[in-house]
Amino acid sequence: MSSPQILVVDDESDIRSLLQEILVDEGYEVAVAEDAAAARRSRKSTAPDLVLLDIWMPDTDGITLLREWAKDGLKFPVVMMSGHGTVDTAVEATRLGAFDFIEKPLSMAKLLRTVERALEQGRHEKIDKATRLVPQLVEPVGKSKVMKDLRERVRLAAQHDASVLMVGEAGTGREAFARYLHSESPRSGGPFIDVICSALTDENSEELLLGSERGGETHAGFIEQARGGVLFLNEIGDLGARAQQTLLGALEQDGFIRVGGRDVVPHDAMFISAAQPGFERQGDGFRQDLLDHLSVVQIRIPSLREYSEDVPDLLRYYVDVLVDHSGAPFRRFSVAAQNRLRNYPWPGNMRNLKNMVHRLLIEGKDETISLEEVEAALVTQPAEEGTLVKQDLLALPLREAREQFERAYLTQQLALCDGKVGKLAERVGMERTHLYRKLKSLKVEFGRD
Repeated sequence: MSSPQILVVDDESDIRSLLQEILVDEGYEVAVAEDAAAARRSRKSTAPDLVLLDIWMPDTDGITLLREWAKDGLKFPVVMMSGHGTVDTAVEATRLGAFDFIEKPLSMAKLLRTVERALEQGRHEKIDKATRLVPQLVEPVGKSKVMKDLRERVRLAAQHDASVLMVGEAGTGREAFARYLHSESPRSGGPFIDVICSALTDENSEELLLGSERGGETHAGFIEQARGGVLFLNEIGDLGARAQQTLLGALEQDGFIRVGGRDVVPHDAMFISAAQPGFERQGDGFRQDLLDHLSVVQIRIPSLREYSEDVPDLLRYYVDVLVDHSGAPFRRFSVAAQNRLRNYPWPGNMRNLKNMVHRLLIEGKDETISLEEVEAALVTQPAEEGTLVKQDLLALPLREAREQFERAYLTQQLALCDGKVGKLAERVGMERTHLYRKLKSLKVEFGRD
C-alpha cells in the first residue's frame, strides 16, 4: 500500500523544508510548492491525499486558491496555515471546505495530529463541496419560537401519510417546507414531483395528471410519476374546474385510468398542496369536496415579518448559498445593516430577502455590506402589491412614516377617483383647498377638475 501524498504550499522555504523533513520521517510522501502557481502544477501532476496550504502568499493568497479548487469540488482535505490568522479568515476557510485551520508558529504535535485526522477523513468520505457546505436538503433556518414550532409541526405531519395543505403568502417558502416534509417522511427515498397548477388547463390537465396510452406507448402522468413519493401541487388556487374534477376522481377512487387506457392504475403518492390565504373564495371558488381530500392536515406558513429575529441567520445562510452555487463574491453584512433588515417588513417574504442579498453581493465592492448600501437598496425596492401596512413604516421616525403613509394613501385614493381632486376630497373627507396644499407638499401629481 502506497504512503499518503501530502502537498505543502508555503512561500517560506524554511517552513517548506522543515515540514517536508518531518512528514517524510513520519512515512508520508511529500511534495512542496512555493506559491499558488506551483501548487496548481503539482495538483495536476499528482493527486494529493492532503494539502497543507499557507494563507499569505505573494502571488495568490491561500483563501483565493482554496476557493478556486472548491468550485470543482474538493477531492482532498485542506488544512490552512497562517501566522496572522483572524476569526473571519478561519470562518471563511472552513466555509469553503477547509478541514482545519492551524496557526504559526506550528506546533509539530498538533500538526501531526491534524494531518492524521484529515487523512482519516479523506479515507472514509469523499469530500465534495456541495455536500460539505450545503446539505442536499437544508433544514429550514431559524432559531425563533415561530420556526421551531413550525419545524416540529412539519416533522409530525411527515410521520403520517395524510394529505397536507400549506397556506401562506407568496414567497414564504411553502415549497421548501414541502420538500423538508418529504425528507422527514417514510417516503423520503421516493420522488418529489412539483406541479405548477397554473400549467394545468382544461385541455391538458387530464393527460398531464393521469398519463396516456396511445399506439402501444404508455406515458406516465404526474400522479404516477410520484409513486412512492410526494406529488406537490403548487398554488392549487390556480386549478381550473377540469383539473379539480380529475384530481377529485383519482383521490376518491384511490386510482385512475390513463387517457386512452382501460385498466385502473392505483396511485401511491402523498399529496402536499400550497395555496395563498383565502384562495378558496377567489374567482369561481374551489371545490369543497376536493379541498377536504387535500387538507387533512393544514399547516400555516408564517410571513417573514412574524419571525424577523431570524433575519440575521437567514442573511448569512443566503450569502453562503449564493456564493457557493451562483458564483457571487463573498461579502458579510455589518451589524447595523443586519439590524436595519431585521426591522424591514419584507412584503415579498423569503423570496424578497434572497433577491436583495443576491443584489447586494454582486453590486458591492467592499467585503462588508454597509448600512448605507442597504438603505439605498431599500429605496429602489420595487413596489409590492398589497395593503399599506406592508410598507416599511415601523423603522422610520414618526414624521417620515406619516408622510409616506399619507403619500401612498392619497396616491391610491386618487387613482380610484380617476385623478379628480374634487372626487378625492369627498372620498377622504377633506376640504378641497387644504387637500390641494397637502398633495403639493407630498409631491403627489394630480390634474385639475
